[in-house]
Amino acid sequence: MKKLLSLLLAVLMVVGVLTGCSKPENPEGGDKPEDKLKIGVILVGDENEGYTYAHMEGIRAAMKANGLSDDQVIWKYTIGETQACYDAAVDLVEQGCKAVFSNSYGHQQFMQQAATEYPDIQFVAATGDTAAISGLKNFSNAFTNVYESRYVSGIVAGMKLAELEEAGMIPAESYKDGKVLIGYVGAFPYAEVVSGFTAFFLGVKSVFPAVTMEVIYTNSWFNITAEGETANTLMADHCVIIGQHADSTGAPAAVEAALAKGTVAYSVGYNVDMLAVAPHAALTSATNNWGVYYTYAFGQVVKGEKIATDWAEGYKTGAVAITELGSSCAAGTQEAVDKAITAIKTGTLHVFDVANWTVNGTHLNELKIDLTGDFDTDDAEDKNAIFDGYFHESEFRSAPSFSVYIDDIFEK
Repeated sequence: MKKLLSLLLAVLMVVGVLTGCSKPENPEGGDKPEDKLKIGVILVGDENEGYTYAHMEGIRAAMKANGLSDDQVIWKYTIGETQACYDAAVDLVEQGCKAVFSNSYGHQQFMQQAATEYPDIQFVAATGDTAAISGLKNFSNAFTNVYESRYVSGIVAGMKLAELEEAGMIPAESYKDGKVLIGYVGAFPYAEVVSGFTAFFLGVKSVFPAVTMEVIYTNSWFNITAEGETANTLMADHCVIIGQHADSTGAPAAVEAALAKGTVAYSVGYNVDMLAVAPHAALTSATNNWGVYYTYAFGQVVKGEKIATDWAEGYKTGAVAITELGSSCAAGTQEAVDKAITAIKTGTLHVFDVANWTVNGTHLNELKIDLTGDFDTDDAEDKNAIFDGYFHESEFRSAPSFSVYIDDIFEK
């Protein structure tokens, strides 16, 4: 009997050893749940701010596409463009994140600092512009070709101007030197904003050539009150269309209120559909589909591969779009939009075609972009981005580079 018990005990011990030595399958990485692959995201806002909300939606799409569970992505919300970003990045690394993403330009210097200190972790500063010159293999930038969707949203606005003029609905006060005045709420006088409002203006002009545009900056990416007040100032100057590179609903809501009181004014938003706050005034919004980028980048992390140093995509990959057309859009707008998008995809339409804009009355054949970070345009490394008849936006680095004021655009 004792021999039988001893034999059984020995068998159980062997089974226990074999079981203890075997590793359970964990396709998401690691031996234990706490060893799963983790990714960190640092966001300048939260779901209440359109720009960040678009990033959040993109991240969720990327999680689904790459089979990542909720506990594999660690979120940091409302992180300012200060030392708080560096602290957040370090905390995410200490929590085990193999990659850290931030979504605001002002985060870049802090992300780069963290990348220097943690060479085995990948860091991405969205909308940034120093990754290529940093010399860091683990630091990247990403942006979309949102200038393409801004151009298309400009076509929507141009179609509305043409309809209003044909109907005799544009007030005489809205003409400046024979051209219809439109307005733009800008956040900061950065190349990102200048490139965007220039693309928007060129879209308008492609449909309605007799146009001029006033730009006012709020010096904030997200300030509902300031953006609403700026829109009101532009409408007081008799601007008929109010575009924006600002992240709140302040401007569209102000335009809706003015329209309800009889002012002839319509809104083109940014990031999200503005129809909920401006059902009659909102024409459309230029927007980004950040899911295209995050799906790619998260996939690289999952595979253990490097994220591209500079990434920028547009209509060809579905990375940009405009939102649903509002009921106030002119007849034929959808057809004009579809035609333009097709032309952009096939390369027969270039947003910054030099034939369509001038600076001080001159068509430029040279416009250098700084690729060294010292803003000296005489550097040999700087590139002339105008060739083949157009300015090549976001081709030398992901962040927008177009930063000159073209004729018929002025700052108040």
